[in-house]
Amino acid sequence: MIPTVAFCTPTMRNCAFFRGLKLFQRPWTRQPGLPAATRGLHVDGPPIVPTLTTSYVHGTSSTSLLHMTVAESLQRSVERWPDREAMAFLQDGVRKTFAQFQQDVDQAAAGLLALGMKKGDRLGMWGPNTYEWVLFQFATAKAGIILVAVNPAYQVQEVEFALRKVGCKAIVCPTQFKTLNYCNMLRKICPEIETCSPGDIKSSRLPDLRSVIVLDSRQPGMLHFDDVMQAGGSQHMQQLQDLQKKISFDDPINIQFTSGTTGAPKGATLSHHNIINNSYFIGRRLGYHWRPHTRVCVPVPLYHCFGSVGGGICMAVHGISIVFPSRGYDGKANLAAIESERCTFIYGTPTMYVDMVNQPDLAKYDLSSVEGGIMAGSPCPQELVKKVASNLGVKEITIGYGTTENSPVTFLASPLDNVERKTETVGYITDHLEAKIVDPTTGMVVPLGTSGEIMIRGYCVMLEYWDDKAKTDECITKDRWYKTGDIGRMDAYGYCRIDGRIKDLIIRGGENVYPAEIEQFLHTHPKVKEAQVVGVKDERMGEEICACIKLVDGADCTAEEIKAYCKGQISHFKIPRYILFVTSYPLTITGKIQKNKLREQVEKQLKE
Repeated sequence: MIPTVAFCTPTMRNCAFFRGLKLFQRPWTRQPGLPAATRGLHVDGPPIVPTLTTSYVHGTSSTSLLHMTVAESLQRSVERWPDREAMAFLQDGVRKTFAQFQQDVDQAAAGLLALGMKKGDRLGMWGPNTYEWVLFQFATAKAGIILVAVNPAYQVQEVEFALRKVGCKAIVCPTQFKTLNYCNMLRKICPEIETCSPGDIKSSRLPDLRSVIVLDSRQPGMLHFDDVMQAGGSQHMQQLQDLQKKISFDDPINIQFTSGTTGAPKGATLSHHNIINNSYFIGRRLGYHWRPHTRVCVPVPLYHCFGSVGGGICMAVHGISIVFPSRGYDGKANLAAIESERCTFIYGTPTMYVDMVNQPDLAKYDLSSVEGGIMAGSPCPQELVKKVASNLGVKEITIGYGTTENSPVTFLASPLDNVERKTETVGYITDHLEAKIVDPTTGMVVPLGTSGEIMIRGYCVMLEYWDDKAKTDECITKDRWYKTGDIGRMDAYGYCRIDGRIKDLIIRGGENVYPAEIEQFLHTHPKVKEAQVVGVKDERMGEEICACIKLVDGADCTAEEIKAYCKGQISHFKIPRYILFVTSYPLTITGKIQKNKLREQVEKQLKE
């Protein structure tokens, strides 16, 4: 009698000879009669069989979830590649190998313990892309302290709200960045700093705050970065080692504030398990586990999940090198970094790629080292994806989709996907996650190809919104499904198309219009560099459609020309009534279009 898989050893199952036998094939390939709805979508490679029968997918995988902390992931890479360059910050001239970085992390973590910080305390990191950002990301993780990512563009009220909401005990920042003087802002919130001893702040407005750690010039009442690096003694190093036995991979490790476009910002609380596994499966989808030595150009901000997880955590988990061209986004610096550092991958939002593709002296840069990249953060127009592949030479460009609350990536294309899938979808579900598309009214799963709200379940879903049970319960169901608020469609292969945000939906005379669909079409016009569509109030129709268009440099175009281009190509009720030509859009620090602000600007302009 032929033995079954259940009686075979792992060694036998891994043997090339036995793998070739039919009895070792996966259950759904051995049982052709198995109902399609019960089959998982195996995501070890791009799906090639139309498996799904309804808009629900589970990314089954032969790769297990990791069960380790951030500190353990770094330790593993240090042991394997101690002398490999872990990161380079070109504007500041900082380069660190994995071994050097680990040494700095231990010193910084011991220093935080010496300041009196304890496991579970919160430390705010406020500033642009610098070495110290990544250093404190890992030092806090090792000490069991929760890192709070504070938006570098925050003004006084916003930073006060964030620090107070999560009860930060310390905040790290440079004196200033661009036009923002962080130290002066903190003095406005806490005038007591001037007369307090460094490390012993007592503030009425921020009662939890004890320390402000400045990265550059010394300031009254504030600690300097060097003070922290020198504070930890042998007893603190021992304390740090003892702590490792008490830190669980399910502990909260990071609070990321959402943009707050619909009210006060909310603190998405992520665990080691969330971000370690997300970076692990992002990297595997991109091929970091088999590519000889990956160097990633990271222009996206570290304060956001794209930069901190796709950059910092991916570095530790996969042993890749990350290159930061500049503190703040600079298109020219990106191209120069790719050339000088021979970067093989690049990250960016659509706006960043638009900027790079349209650099007037693009042809002078040698970008031949680039193999692939991720475009994510907001809807990615098809024409832009094609230009990135042709003009920048990023042949293996992939489109990603996710949310901060999902650590962040949930759908990601394969670098090997064809042009249609790369330009029309955000890829397929990543390993060990579930997704479903539901009718927002009834909550029922919709048929394939039907638009509905995207919901996600799995290891990636955040623990909670910090200290906000009502908002947490609003977006995470009792069954642990996270409601994204995004509208999308799924095909039988498990690939997802994004139609837009529920809140961006335009209802014109009773017809539902998704701005993303019109934006995709407008990007095909040869004179259009970028297009954003918003709904504006209208007495008769409820809402009317307005397209805000950036033209290609030197191009001349009229509203009539755009409307004529739309006629016969998209439904008449989707043709924008208003066409405005603009030179810029209101952006978040991550390069996302702030559509609520754009809508306000447009309505004000139309009234005048």
